[in-house]
Amino acid sequence: MSEFDLDFQDTATAFADRSDEELKEKYRIFKLLNSPFLNALGTRSAKLALSLGLPVEGIIKRTIFEQFCGGENIAECQATIDRLGAAGIGTILDYAIEGKSTEEDFDKTKDEIIRTIERAKNDDNIPFAVFKVTGIAPLGTLERMSAKKKLDAKSQTKCERIFGRVNEICEFAYSIGQPVFIDAEETWIQDAIDRLATEMMEKFNLESAIVYNTIQLYRTDRLEFLKEARREAHANGYVLGVKLVRGAYMEKEREKAEDDGYPSPIHVNKEATDRDFDAAVDYCLDHLDDISFVAGTHNEKSTHTLARKMHERGLAPNHDHIYFSQLYGMSDNLSYVLAKNDYNVSKYVPYGPVKDAVPYLVRRAEENSSAAGNISRELVLIAREMKRRGLS
Repeated sequence: MSEFDLDFQDTATAFADRSDEELKEKYRIFKLLNSPFLNALGTRSAKLALSLGLPVEGIIKRTIFEQFCGGENIAECQATIDRLGAAGIGTILDYAIEGKSTEEDFDKTKDEIIRTIERAKNDDNIPFAVFKVTGIAPLGTLERMSAKKKLDAKSQTKCERIFGRVNEICEFAYSIGQPVFIDAEETWIQDAIDRLATEMMEKFNLESAIVYNTIQLYRTDRLEFLKEARREAHANGYVLGVKLVRGAYMEKEREKAEDDGYPSPIHVNKEATDRDFDAAVDYCLDHLDDISFVAGTHNEKSTHTLARKMHERGLAPNHDHIYFSQLYGMSDNLSYVLAKNDYNVSKYVPYGPVKDAVPYLVRRAEENSSAAGNISRELVLIAREMKRRGLS
């Protein structure tokens, strides 16, 4: 067996396709995001300016939007798809529209999601599609479904429409052999999402993983949920598709648990979350005949550990049941180095009208500025590459 060696500090590889000017602009954006005061001021100002109808969309688009989004529509994402593809990195087109509430809006979003799946057809540069159930379903109905409350006629009709949209998306994905992720969301609506995802897998994952559910390992119950999901898939003759992530709603989850007087569903510390994430990866590696999985992580240690364990088990870097994934604009040191070494890796590339994508961008800014030094690590890497190029 050849020697295992991955250098995630290789900034020349991480930023190989960034010009000097692009690198300097990236540094300016991340410097802003790294300041809690400027970050808060910038996100509040952006929301206020847009709510007042001020002409700031162009400024947002040329700065933070370009760092974290591929464009305002699928066509505008083509340059990003090509750039990532040239480096061996796949694109996952993510229609980043939130906060809609009418049946008409839900149907429009469903149609756009199907367009992303259609765009991915026969394109090796787009290995997966993705959608959030809340983009095509009313929150209240999902809450009632998750709480297993008796539904009145109106809610039952909405429930049937939700199922119809999810089924239409997954059936289309199956018809063209295009895998699709169903993203995880808050605990109080996740049970309904899990049941929808399981039903879709039972229908469409008979030969291979087309539908993937997402498991947030910062939840105390998710490691056991993964194991039970695998046992259920094995017993019923379908392949389990899962995307493993740490989680995205920690503060909201803890606040709601405290407000409503129930135990927090989130691990008490990061160490416990890391332990469950790594245990989930090990479990998937132990059951590759039954599971196709994606490690969605920006954690360098977890990424390195998974790659090393694949090497130790004699698994090819491009094993078709194992993928790595990161967000566009973040952790290029992981994505580009993995791709250079022939691992399957993809980037979530959000897109949508600037004004509609602002909630996503604000969440990226707020999460990343407070999330275990993600922004600081990015800044260190960018600064190191600038120094290597003689730009600082």
